[in-house]
Amino acid sequence: MTGGYQIVVCGSIVPDPLQTLEPVSTPTGPGLKNEMMLPAVLDPWAGHALYEAANLAKHVAGSKVWLVTQAPKAKLQQVMTTVAQKAPFELVAIDGSASGFAESTAVAQALAGAIKAIAGLDMSRLLVFGGWESASRGASTTMQMVGELLGIIDQFQGVDELKVNPDGTLRILERVEGGKHQVSVCAGPPAVFGWATGNLPEPRNNPQVGMANMRTVMPALQRAKPAPAAAGGATFESVTLPKQQRETRVVKDMPVDEIAKEIVDWIRKD
Repeated sequence: MTGGYQIVVCGSIVPDPLQTLEPVSTPTGPGLKNEMMLPAVLDPWAGHALYEAANLAKHVAGSKVWLVTQAPKAKLQQVMTTVAQKAPFELVAIDGSASGFAESTAVAQALAGAIKAIAGLDMSRLLVFGGWESASRGASTTMQMVGELLGIIDQFQGVDELKVNPDGTLRILERVEGGKHQVSVCAGPPAVFGWATGNLPEPRNNPQVGMANMRTVMPALQRAKPAPAAAGGATFESVTLPKQQRETRVVKDMPVDEIAKEIVDWIRKD
């Protein structure tokens, strides 16, 4: 297409999944124990979206990638030292909560506002990428609401592949039940894509790309506007770890219906 795409990737940071996460109640609501001390990484689903965006921009001349993220500035700066080496992008930072307890409506409003504020944004060239799921929220609603707030009707969720056809249309593979894909064709931007795992490997670290990105990352962090973590009316009475319990019995020739009933009864006890 003429002028290339303007690709905005929405993503946040999450605690390293190898860490033990313990929910606690805080004065501002639910949170994680020692959350600011936990090592953080870019959300894996957002990472797939970023790599796919960089790959698309590489193959379509004139394209540009932005990474719009809401997270505490101190933690975001740590993560960016690694992520900046993966793919070329311009950071748009929002200084706010990256907690999994944040309401997706508030997050979507902050992301949409930051996207609208990007200088020179052309809606006729805009593709909004993000994670279909999230390692911290997993609500599967944030990207949909970002699209609605931007007035984008064409939305695709669970995307594994995006190809540009010779006529400029977009061919999309979306996950459906039974391990199959739904094939869709979109006339072009604007459109929203909630990425699943895609099919690209994680890029190697490139120090040159990292140095180029860091020239804009640090000023972006300094300009980051605070975003209040609105709960949207939601309240949490308590937050606890799931119970770990194991009860084993060896029974022979028990009818399937009785097994199912026993399992249901055991679940209902809690």
